[in-house]
Amino acid sequence: MAHWLVKSEPETWSWDQHVKKGADAWTGVRNHQAKTHLKAMKKGDSVFFYHSGDGKEVVGVSTVVKEAYVDPTDKTGAFVCVDLKAVEPLKTPVTLATIKADKKLADMVLVKNSRLSVQPVTAAEWSAIRKMGGLK
Repeated sequence: MAHWLVKSEPETWSWDQHVKKGADAWTGVRNHQAKTHLKAMKKGDSVFFYHSGDGKEVVGVSTVVKEAYVDPTDKTGAFVCVDLKAVEPLKTPVTLATIKADKKLADMVLVKNSRLSVQPVTAAEWSAIRKMGGLK
């Protein structure tokens, strides 16, 4: 099982909206590198939900419930989406500043390429951020 991080501005699509919706399509990604990551996601993979913009923090954990398919919001048909389902909130959101301050996370994609909206997370990074967020 792989681990991922997806980013959304809370004004556009928040963790609370994600929780209320249940399983929903992660649409609107228009970056080819992020598209490659969406295509690599498999059902059952774990995903950190990250509030970008003002929040800049990991706030919850989701799971992939449907693998990549054509994004219905893309009129060109060039981009894909996946369906995600909220699993649990972090007890304490983990900020980008906290992640950057941890030397063990210095090579994390979020630190090196913070603008990428869909990115892989290593097992060690996954474990460290879960622990920082108060999850086992």
